[in-house]
Amino acid sequence: MTTTDQPYRRTLEDFPVGREFEHWPGKTVTESDNNLFCLLTMNHHPLHSDAEFAKTQQHGRIVVAGTYVLSLVVGMTVPDISGSSIANLEFEKVVHHAPVFIGDTLRARSRVIAVKPSKTKSDRGMVTIETVALNQHGEKVLSLRRKVLIPRSSG
Repeated sequence: MTTTDQPYRRTLEDFPVGREFEHWPGKTVTESDNNLFCLLTMNHHPLHSDAEFAKTQQHGRIVVAGTYVLSLVVGMTVPDISGSSIANLEFEKVVHHAPVFIGDTLRARSRVIAVKPSKTKSDRGMVTIETVALNQHGEKVLSLRRKVLIPRSSG
């Protein structure tokens, strides 16, 4: 079995440009998920917790905190992308395309868009990943790019 077949053990060589990953499982966002995240991060905006307030706003219901959506989607990618990483180097171009609501089920997929072996350390390299998250209706809700430092195979 190659490292390609083993989440959490992938090396730089397992990330050719163009490779795609369908991350599994998806996650249905619960009210508790949103409430706990808002409490932990001190995001007390009533749009994320007060149903009566949310009714008076653009979407007419509670909107899940965008930073939770970002954290959830990145977490979904860990087994496939960064499970063996040395470090997450950079998050860039995070775009919220549509709101996420309590009860939405999110899925994510990623594509390798660049690979750059380190010039100073031969045991690693940088992989640039583009990730897209979709809700249960197939609507894009989030996209992002990130750079991850990945070890090279020893052999």
